[in-house]
Amino acid sequence: MSKYSIQQFIQRSKQVDKDQGLFELETERILEINFNGDIWAKMGSMISYEGTIKFQREGILEHGLGKLMKKAFTGEGSQLMKASGKGKLYVADQGKKITILDLNGDSIFINGNDLLAFEKGLDWDIKLMRRVAGMMAGGLFNVRLEGQGMVAFTSHYEPLTLMVYPGQPIYTDPNATVAWSGNLQPEFVTDVQLKTFLGRGSGESIQMKFAGNGFVVVQPFEEVYTSGE
Repeated sequence: MSKYSIQQFIQRSKQVDKDQGLFELETERILEINFNGDIWAKMGSMISYEGTIKFQREGILEHGLGKLMKKAFTGEGSQLMKASGKGKLYVADQGKKITILDLNGDSIFINGNDLLAFEKGLDWDIKLMRRVAGMMAGGLFNVRLEGQGMVAFTSHYEPLTLMVYPGQPIYTDPNATVAWSGNLQPEFVTDVQLKTFLGRGSGESIQMKFAGNGFVVVQPFEEVYTSGE
């Protein structure tokens, strides 16, 4: 049999149940969600499903007036969808690499554009990075998740986790910053000397400064954010 036959192609690429639980990496870039209930996922991330699943755009008051106002301010009013029912849901986002975390009372900040899916039981809130909102297209916002449950986020290529220690701050490019530990509160600093190399059209280089004890995740790619994305 030819190694390029249809049978060989199917054998190499067909879906295989790995019995890994609720969230399962079918490939590095496709997340399989095996669920019976509700799941939150990025709007437009569904690529396939089987079973009895209903999809709903996030309700206007689904999470209370406070989050509604913040979502309207960030231009992300249609960012999430709720999948309800029983079956298998496959989600992906522009071929980006997917990372799964099982939070056990932990907290983490994830860039809003990189949040792919999470369990309904997790507590979450939107945080707008006001300092850079006027300097970057559409601003930049993140989501803080905390509690017990699964969350999946994406990155362009392989993510790198940098450890932050007291007295040893880490500086990152906001466009390349994917996530960081929930106890860290980044500051925004500018370096006029670097604007020639790292400027984003604002005439100055904006950097995120992480100080304390924790971690920050970066990707080898500088993402450009647009409002309503």
